[in-house]
Amino acid sequence: MDRTLANFIGALRNAEIRISTAETLDAFNTVELVGYTDRDLLKRSLSLALPKTRDEKETFDTCFDRFFSFDDIRGARTGAQGDAAEDSGSEGAPADGEGDGAGGGGEQTGEPRQGAAQGRRKSRQRGASTLTGEQEAEEDLGPGAMAEPHSALGKLLMLDSKVELSMSVAGAGEAVNVREIQVFTQKGLYTRRIMDEMGLAELNGEIGALRDSRAIPERRLGQELKKRRDWLREQVRDYVERQFLLHADATGRRLREELLRKVKLSNVEHRSFRLIQEIVFKMAKRLATMYARRKKVFKRGQLNVPRTLRHNLAYDGAIFDLKWKSVKIDRPRVFAICDVSGSVANYARFMLMFLYSLEAVMPKVRSFAFSSDLAEVTELFERNNIEDAIAKTLRDYSGGSTDYGQAFQDFKRLCLDDMDNRTTIIILGDSRNNYGEPRAEILKELYDRAKRIIWLNPESRNSWNVGDAEMRRYSAYCHQVEECNSLMHLERVVGNLLKTVA
Repeated sequence: MDRTLANFIGALRNAEIRISTAETLDAFNTVELVGYTDRDLLKRSLSLALPKTRDEKETFDTCFDRFFSFDDIRGARTGAQGDAAEDSGSEGAPADGEGDGAGGGGEQTGEPRQGAAQGRRKSRQRGASTLTGEQEAEEDLGPGAMAEPHSALGKLLMLDSKVELSMSVAGAGEAVNVREIQVFTQKGLYTRRIMDEMGLAELNGEIGALRDSRAIPERRLGQELKKRRDWLREQVRDYVERQFLLHADATGRRLREELLRKVKLSNVEHRSFRLIQEIVFKMAKRLATMYARRKKVFKRGQLNVPRTLRHNLAYDGAIFDLKWKSVKIDRPRVFAICDVSGSVANYARFMLMFLYSLEAVMPKVRSFAFSSDLAEVTELFERNNIEDAIAKTLRDYSGGSTDYGQAFQDFKRLCLDDMDNRTTIIILGDSRNNYGEPRAEILKELYDRAKRIIWLNPESRNSWNVGDAEMRRYSAYCHQVEECNSLMHLERVVGNLLKTVA
């Protein structure tokens, strides 16, 4: 059972629920107290020990229902089809095992045999009865007695017990490490491995021998075993698919997200914009959670010698109270200036999205867009949802020839009086000015007044001073100049923006 819980915790971590070692030990202690007998009690108890946030609790509920779903091995026996199957006996799936005719072979009542014969007729009509993948017609032997199966899997199939069959499938899945499935194309491979682990080879041999037998009861058993074997294969395939969704779907998604975090935004296909938007919100949420916490008094780390000496002057130089260096959270007043001309429009889209997703820790973000003339778009974002606001910004301000000199002049006119030593200016642009007047002296004036000017250039560094680029002049009046053409770069820059060392 310890391995079962460990695998479940692994599935939760795969679904991006943060679970520490201490919480894992709490979960083991919880299971030791409540056990596995009562499923609802187990779910409620673990939900108190493992998930923390509302989103994690919703994810936990989904993972728990998927992981502990042994009663799903029932095929078509759900809803109206299940009721019909109960009325007519077994039609391609084992029965509940509660009726008189649910034995392991021997003499069976007429109704189950008639239901099985009807199932065989339907199977022939669908052309689904196979042993080696070839279509073949089956002889209708009619109702009657059936022989006893000899193979272990044959006995299990004829036992008509969903619980034992589910446990057998789960045990075989554990034996072949089905939780290690990574890609959907491995579904057939793991299905075959589980069937082999359950004894498929022995069952196939028995079915072949029964098919060649001259005794009618043995041939009836062969047809029934073949039908139930094909049914079992479908259930195992569904089980493998559920395991893929449980153990590999989030992993594959994370691999794709990691790729999109590193790829240049200019190379991202339009169909990936929705996923990138989700990544942006997730990154912003992580940063907001990290930096929205209150400042803590640290009792360890690097000693702050000046503060320690000052604080202990009253003790005639004796050191009684130690003061440690700590990280304080800065809530900067941010001015974001985005070049939205065609060459950098995608970068501006996601930087604006990122900044506005950090509203909890950066409540004073004022955004400006330009290609030639600069205009403030802060109210546009306040009145509209973020997708519509970005679309309108790109539509209204992306036309015209890029003119950084004019943009700086407009920004000075609009914002110079509102700037102080707590102001951070973020400029996103490639500095390509179409050989116009760069007006670097305005940037110098902003540099002298603001706390920080951060320039994010989406082009590679070896292109910063090629052609009409003015990066050499502008970088002299920036506190920080970074290449920023991926979400990973953007996350690092904004993370550093939120953090200062006291």
